[in-house]
Amino acid sequence: MAKGTDPGARVCQGDLIRYVDHLESADLVGECCDVASVRYPLVVVLTQDCDLRWDYEVRRGNGATTQDRRLLSVLVAPAYNAEHVFTGDHLIELGIRARPFPTKVNATERRILRQNQNPRYHYLEFADQVDVSPSIVDFKHYFSVDAAYLEERKVAGFATALPLFHREDVSQRFAAFLARIALPVQVEADSA
Repeated sequence: MAKGTDPGARVCQGDLIRYVDHLESADLVGECCDVASVRYPLVVVLTQDCDLRWDYEVRRGNGATTQDRRLLSVLVAPAYNAEHVFTGDHLIELGIRARPFPTKVNATERRILRQNQNPRYHYLEFADQVDVSPSIVDFKHYFSVDAAYLEERKVAGFATALPLFHREDVSQRFAAFLARIALPVQVEADSA
């Protein structure tokens, strides 16, 4: 995948941006504010591009007479280094040990991930000239960030952008993941 947008331009759907902070909590302790955040090495922008474009125009005052097209936040999801996901170490710095995938390169679960057949994950590979390792987006870990903050982060940490057809694929798969039907938890007969 090649670069698709200018790093100085507005935030676009499918942009991959480095070092984005996720605010976990902010508590007032006396006269101080105790803030906890996580810095993700790489995120992909999931919000629809038309909404991002309108927000950008409204924040710049480009002909807008109202602010109703302004976004309160932008949806992003971490894009983890694929090898770290395979070993289950991608969240280790948060004290979370994830389920590893089989160690054989051609193992079925890895193949399913690489072919984007697991609805929770989206596997990304990049062209040789793009300085991003193969990555896996985990749709379960999406979060929102302020649009202006993300715009600032893009200037400093733009990695690449997904081509249009890949953006739509990621968007459709993310929507399908969120729209999945929850299955009831099976209860063992002897525990009832």
